[in-house]
Amino acid sequence: MIFDVKVKPNSKKEFIGFENGMIVVKIKERPTEGKANKALIEKLAKALGVAKSCIQIISGEKSKSKRVSIDCIADEKKIHELLEEV
Repeated sequence: MIFDVKVKPNSKKEFIGFENGMIVVKIKERPTEGKANKALIEKLAKALGVAKSCIQIISGEKSKSKRVSIDCIADEKKIHELLEEV
């Protein structure tokens, strides 16, 4: 499943949720040397209860707007439920 994700790096508080139907992830890491991308994958994997290898950034590695593939959960509704609980 492929999702549009908006990342807000260098945030004071970490957050995963939805804004205007898009997944929003606020992370503390700065967007340098891939640290924010790595943190994004770690946060999503932890929130969904899957391995980090199940999540890939397909496009937007140097942008705040990314397309992310989540492979280990086939049900989009289940992904939304898990992220709403965080």
